[in-house]
Amino acid sequence: MTDDKPGSSRKPGLAAVALFGVLAAIILSSASGFAPATGFPAGESIVHNIGYALFDIELGEIASEGFLAAFLIIALALDVALDSAIYLAKQEDEGTIISALTDGGRDVSGNIDNNRGGDS
Repeated sequence: MTDDKPGSSRKPGLAAVALFGVLAAIILSSASGFAPATGFPAGESIVHNIGYALFDIELGEIASEGFLAAFLIIALALDVALDSAIYLAKQEDEGTIISALTDGGRDVSGNIDNNRGGDS
């Protein structure tokens, strides 16, 4: 079976199959190197320990790493994203900022108020 389309080739498909084979071989060979799962101690509150680990408080019964720096970096990134979304949602009309939450220049009856620069 031949392909008559210009630029078509079996090389990308063969490369994908080869990559899958390499990844499968790596995963299967390293699967025996993992330690067995240990689980959590009986009777311990996992939810409380996750909270303690998140804020890097040493009150938990289960030993864990602190994640305070990661928590603060994510909080800062989400705050910047929210502030940017609010800034981008604002419109400027003749040098003044019109909030995105206004009625867009329409009065209560739905008529367009041409004095406020609404839709024409």
